[in-house]
Amino acid sequence: MVYSASMTYDADATRQRIFEAATAEFAENGLAGARIDRIATAARANKQAIYLYFGGKEKLFGAVVRAKMDEICHTLTLDPRTLPEAVGQLYDWYHEHPELIRLLLWEALEAGDDRVEGEEERRDSYREHVAGLQTTGLPDRATAQDWLFTVLGLVAWNFAVPQVRRLILDEPDPERAVARRREVVVELARVLADQVTGAASRA
Repeated sequence: MVYSASMTYDADATRQRIFEAATAEFAENGLAGARIDRIATAARANKQAIYLYFGGKEKLFGAVVRAKMDEICHTLTLDPRTLPEAVGQLYDWYHEHPELIRLLLWEALEAGDDRVEGEEERRDSYREHVAGLQTTGLPDRATAQDWLFTVLGLVAWNFAVPQVRRLILDEPDPERAVARRREVVVELARVLADQVTGAASRA
């Protein structure tokens, strides 16, 4: 069979609709609670297309999580020399894309310490960031790993538990609370960066 350009476009469009519908479904219901038939209906596709393109619900969930992480990981460099600006961008991205936090929380609840779908590829992505941090002043791999995990947690926690943020800050307006926390997080990132760059200059 000869495939036309329009047929290729339709296949790509169907795959994208499935991906977007799956992102919303998994963010709302997690892996266990998500339903392929709801994804298919929302994507205006049939269930066979989902299995054809993604290989099943578990693999589709893994593909969604990794793609959402890649959206930010491939556009951001956590360099100690420019950390406050990068952390501000990361904070804004999480605020604008709350689905990633929900996906990661569902994954943590359902997988625990077990392996996750696409684990090696995701680990490799983090290793690239760790290696990059080592070239910018952090003394060794373990320090860079801890530093990366701490910075990501500093940002993500604000969106993982919005109810705790509201209760501790005693701020009824969510947007004002988010803005207030952004200022604090960026300033803490500046303190972290100053420690690293200061230590490097003294070495």
